[in-house]
Amino acid sequence: MSNVDPLPDHPAPDNPSGKLVLLRHGETEWSREGRHTGLTDIPLTARGEDLARRAGRLVAGYDFALVLTSPLQRARRTAELAGLHAEVDPLLVEWDYGGYEGRTTRDIREELGYNWSAFTHGVIRGRTPGETVEEVAARASRVLTRVLPAMAEGDVALVAHGHILRILTAVFLRSAPRFGAQITLDAGSVSVLSFFREQPAILSWNYGPELPMAPSES
Repeated sequence: MSNVDPLPDHPAPDNPSGKLVLLRHGETEWSREGRHTGLTDIPLTARGEDLARRAGRLVAGYDFALVLTSPLQRARRTAELAGLHAEVDPLLVEWDYGGYEGRTTRDIREELGYNWSAFTHGVIRGRTPGETVEEVAARASRVLTRVLPAMAEGDVALVAHGHILRILTAVFLRSAPRFGAQITLDAGSVSVLSFFREQPAILSWNYGPELPMAPSES
């Protein structure tokens, strides 16, 4: 269990009426290949750009009081192509995978000899230090300290990456960060969180302009 406070005290109402829309960036070459893409700043593929444009049509009807994006180009470009005027929030960068950056789960498991996963076993130091799941959850919690008050004024959109958005969802739901391992999030997908009968809830999950893709790590 994490000792991260899943939903710390906020100056927001207990049940802000706005919706929290999560948009995962479009496909990149590495996400297509299933390679862990943390802080490596790589562009969208042509297909990824198309997914971003089509995802924009899914969010066109929202009244956004705040739109935040990861500083990495795959997220910023997705926001742009989706027609969202986003402010960069450095806290929305993807999980720092350390020594597992750029590697596939299959490759890592073959090397280690067991069914490794980032959520269960963590990462190792590499060119970057890497992060624990609790450290990613702490970042997500800091994002929510800004998001929840804005949800009292309207809808909020976050454009970011697969793992950080899954962990942020777990934090929003007041669950352990590792709950994020049990939910999938495809490239270019749109998900919606809000409050239902005074409880944080998932209203729509992993909805995209096409059928779900194979799982990828980005």
